[in-house]
Amino acid sequence: MAITLPTDGQEWIDEWAEQLNESEAYSEAGQGWGVDFNGVFLFDIQPDDTYDGENLKFEIDVRDGTCHEARQVDDEDDVDWGFAYRGPYTNWKGMIRGEIGAIDGLMGGKFDLDGDMQKVLQYSDAATVMTENAAEIDTEFEY
Repeated sequence: MAITLPTDGQEWIDEWAEQLNESEAYSEAGQGWGVDFNGVFLFDIQPDDTYDGENLKFEIDVRDGTCHEARQVDDEDDVDWGFAYRGPYTNWKGMIRGEIGAIDGLMGGKFDLDGDMQKVLQYSDAATVMTENAAEIDTEFEY
């Protein structure tokens, strides 16, 4: 059964966390991520011409190839994040559908990153696997 974004945000992020923790590819690619540095991501889905609602924000605590916590948050100040990945709803749709890669989206200006870009590039394989796992979720887009 499809999970609707943005309506079922917590259900969607729970499913993504489960996908990551079941992924052998992510377990391998994510080795070392968040070890000796804050690897917590804040994902911010921003309104655009397609979606005019509130920002949809998720915290995802991934460390050393495992997702330790994933939750929807109202205020990013409530999250001790090391990296914030932000972009408009339409671009998130493209990424979740597998049409835009996480790193390609950054380099192409479709997403913004607050945090150490070199660290993200160092773990680009993990970012790719995370995106592939998101694309495996049966997602229905409300807008």
